[in-house]
Amino acid sequence: VQLQASGGGVVQAGGSLRLSCVASGRTISRYVMAWFRQAPGKEREFVAAFRMSDGATHYADSAKGRFSISRDNAENTVYLQMNSLKAEDTAVYYCAADSLLSRWDRLVEYGSWGQGTQVTVSS
Repeated sequence: VQLQASGGGVVQAGGSLRLSCVASGRTISRYVMAWFRQAPGKEREFVAAFRMSDGATHYADSAKGRFSISRDNAENTVYLQMNSLKAEDTAVYYCAADSLLSRWDRLVEYGSWGQGTQVTVSS
């Protein structure tokens, strides 16, 4: 499956952004779609995931209460709504997908990755 991420930008602290990840190439009805992020000098880390078959979600502690992951089945798209953004949310955000996962929050579980979209939060 091919993934195209978009929606990043520059926003002030406390603001909001919505990222989009469009999947193509095959149906994703049995996939887990996820967002990871990588800040400069840091390892890529899990943010949130969504299981397309039943809508189950999982969030990193840093995202709980501020971020929301959702889908648009008709458009084969997963969104990450980010509210109350903080300077520490600044990173390149990547979408990822796979259908066979033992853990949703492990980077190595995902075989398909998008190109990344930059999110910069100014304080």
